[in-house]
Amino acid sequence: MNVSRREFIRQTGAAGLAGSVVALGGGSAQASQHAPVSHDWMGVLVDLTKCNGCRRCEAACQQAAGFPFPTPQELEDRSVFESPRRPGPRAYTAVNAARSDGDVRRTYVKLNCMHCNDPACVSACLVGAMRKEANGAVTYNAWKCMGCRYCMVACPFQMPTYEYDNVLTPQVRKCTLCTQPGGQTAAQPPACVQACPKECLLYGKRSDLIDRAHEKIREAPQLYVDHVYGEHEAGGTSWLYLSAVPFEQLGFLDLSSAAPPRMSESIQHGVFKYFIPPIAWVGILGLSMWLTRPEQAESPRDSNAASDSAAPARQNGRTSARKREGASV
Repeated sequence: MNVSRREFIRQTGAAGLAGSVVALGGGSAQASQHAPVSHDWMGVLVDLTKCNGCRRCEAACQQAAGFPFPTPQELEDRSVFESPRRPGPRAYTAVNAARSDGDVRRTYVKLNCMHCNDPACVSACLVGAMRKEANGAVTYNAWKCMGCRYCMVACPFQMPTYEYDNVLTPQVRKCTLCTQPGGQTAAQPPACVQACPKECLLYGKRSDLIDRAHEKIREAPQLYVDHVYGEHEAGGTSWLYLSAVPFEQLGFLDLSSAAPPRMSESIQHGVFKYFIPPIAWVGILGLSMWLTRPEQAESPRDSNAASDSAAPARQNGRTSARKREGASV
């Protein structure tokens, strides 16, 4: 019964949106306004040169989210790094091991939501279930969600996951920076930051973290590449990285500084300006939902394993949730 109701909401919601566009005359659609980058947004700077792959951040995240978390024996099992893993509905973060070209050493990369400055998932959500909070975190409100999964298609880092095995009350799942919907956040840093014994995770205001990152590069240019990943990629993110090797060698996406919502809006304006029939637009949206159904994915979206690289990556130009690459970021 709940499944049928959800399917009804999906179809009528999309149709209603298209109908509203026609009623407004199509071509008069204007770009939605997005909040400017705030100096008060919080974030995390990850120094990949310090991480030893202990995975205590994973255990802390699991415990904070109320999920089963690894035992000390499981944390000591290094065989998990032989196969790349992805965050899932019951694991908001995952640490993978990558080797750069010509380097026998492993670089450990922590994967989770990037908390974009101008989040594509927020822009794609028809009902406001995804939200950019005042502290910079991107949160999810299950009560508002209608299960369309457009956020999964929109995210360039492919971070939102879905509870396909939860038939009655499935939810989209991802890291929220330990922030509740509405911006309610604890005074202390996120659980993963508190748990890191090597202090490779630094929590603070995003603007301060960027300054600190460039300061570290200036102080030790032999240790870091001159690139702060997330400072500009996809319009900027609140999850930032420093590395000793080029990020593309670790599987990070090579993204422009343009935020995905600004690019998608130009497409939408073209659709409405030239009066593409509403039924065609609804068909496009329906196709995106079909592409994210579980049998299309190479690995179950609700498992902790998927994809084939250790950094936050997916193949350029691919917006489908079918293929997962890399670690994150």
